[in-house]
Amino acid sequence: MIRDRGQLEKVERAILGPWALFGADSRGRAHPEAEPARRTAFQRDRDRIIHAAAFRRLEYKTQAFLNDAGDYYRTRLTHTLETAQIGRALARALAVNEDLVEAICLAHDLGHPPFGHVGEAVLDRLASAVGGFDHNLQAWRIVTQLENRYRGWPGLNLTWETLEGMMRHETDRDLAAQTGFDPGLRGSLEAQVANISDSLAYQAHDLDDGLQSGLLHREDLGSLEIWRLCEQGGAWRPDDDEAGTFRHLVIRELIGQQIEDVLSDTAIRLEALSPESSMDVQSHSEDVVVHSERFRAMKSELSEFLLERMYQHERLQAVARRARDSIEVIFNACLARPDYMPHFWRTRLANGKPVRAVVDFTAALTDRSALKLADQLSRVN
Repeated sequence: MIRDRGQLEKVERAILGPWALFGADSRGRAHPEAEPARRTAFQRDRDRIIHAAAFRRLEYKTQAFLNDAGDYYRTRLTHTLETAQIGRALARALAVNEDLVEAICLAHDLGHPPFGHVGEAVLDRLASAVGGFDHNLQAWRIVTQLENRYRGWPGLNLTWETLEGMMRHETDRDLAAQTGFDPGLRGSLEAQVANISDSLAYQAHDLDDGLQSGLLHREDLGSLEIWRLCEQGGAWRPDDDEAGTFRHLVIRELIGQQIEDVLSDTAIRLEALSPESSMDVQSHSEDVVVHSERFRAMKSELSEFLLERMYQHERLQAVARRARDSIEVIFNACLARPDYMPHFWRTRLANGKPVRAVVDFTAALTDRSALKLADQLSRVN
């Protein structure tokens, strides 16, 4: 039997918990359109994100190491895929909407500029006159305004639930209020799963990349409780180091330990809350999908370690200086001479905010296209 959308929606009703969000109950899209015959509303969101130009550009955007540093290291795209994989695993175990979690995970980093958080900090400063730059808010701009794929509307016309999940991503700024969502509510369970999956993925895989690069060494990690836990939890063999498998086994153990901790603590919280709807979760006083206190402390210790030993390492700082210089060259040149930008981005100058238009263009560049353009502009200016 080939299932149609109605049957897929019935499957959701049968297998998901009452605290989940259901495609059939979606609050819809900003621009009404008929839903597809063979996909739920959230499956369509996921597919639209994957086919977006901004998603493809993530392949050449920095995660921790510049895109040209080597073939092994994560890019923003592989990080996104790893986040979605972890998100699906958690969603399935917690009986929440896997398709919605995947859509939020796949969209969560669409707004990242070239050179990762270094590029974001530079653009935030350069765009101070128009409210700064935040990659989460930029992702919103991409899916609601900047993607140019349909005749009837700008953006991807995603469902209300996917957009809300994106805007309740953890950030220092109140993005929900800025984009029209109730600031008094928390994220859905699906949004909370996407949040914790992002944190879980980037810490584990940045650690993996740091070890692969030689910036970090196995003997440096003994002070970390979470590392000791993972070493104790695995059935290591003496030849694992020589075979090159030890690092992969430990990283796998690190991810597995964290997933089990999230599921264990979340199960306790769900049982205590006994939510009968997603709104019961969103109106609760605190997040439900969380790590235990022990793991939160261990992850905080790991974050400080990565900051000190890896992110602030001179090798990465030298790349950061190059990145900052490149973005400043591009921004200043294009603001003075908009004809340096392609036609689509020049058309956005008509909105009366040329700084924002130049920021949008610069943020859309990949690492390699930004380096190439900055080199060209430096020679002509």
